[in-house]
Amino acid sequence: MTLAELFVHELDLEAPYTRRCLERAPEDRFEWKPSEKAMPLGWLATFSAVLWTWGTDCVEKDEFDFAALPPEARTRKPVSSRAELLALYDRNVAAARAAIAKTSDARFASSWTLRFGERVVFSAPRWQVLRHYVFNHAVHHRGQLTVFLKQLGVAVPAIYNDSGDEHGGLFIDAPPA
Repeated sequence: MTLAELFVHELDLEAPYTRRCLERAPEDRFEWKPSEKAMPLGWLATFSAVLWTWGTDCVEKDEFDFAALPPEARTRKPVSSRAELLALYDRNVAAARAAIAKTSDARFASSWTLRFGERVVFSAPRWQVLRHYVFNHAVHHRGQLTVFLKQLGVAVPAIYNDSGDEHGGLFIDAPPA
């Protein structure tokens, strides 16, 4: 099995769990934050959708330079509706999946660099960047999103197993015998 096949398989397992969380984000509460230091729900949800562009960039580009972005592109306004959020998520996940699927093991082993102008933030093999800064990062923010949902009284979907609000998780489509 190739690294691309492994990553695509994992993406196919993880993406629906995140999508179910995003489906429950109440758009009338997008400005809500659980504390003064926290990001608003709408921004967290938007970031969870945008994050997958990094998966595409990681395998298609050799580096990303924040300093090369125009100032207005360094920040993004959160989406204004759940429909817009889900369309953005679906589009970015599909693009990342397609890019990952066509990536060779040799390319995954090659280095990718994050920089800010002349300052190199880090360089690492692309597979590691994809694993840590995309997949793990996406799961981290999904976890934050479930906490936000819980605090708003929204039922948290089952992910790997039952949640306090829902049965299912791993067995959502095929319950154990």
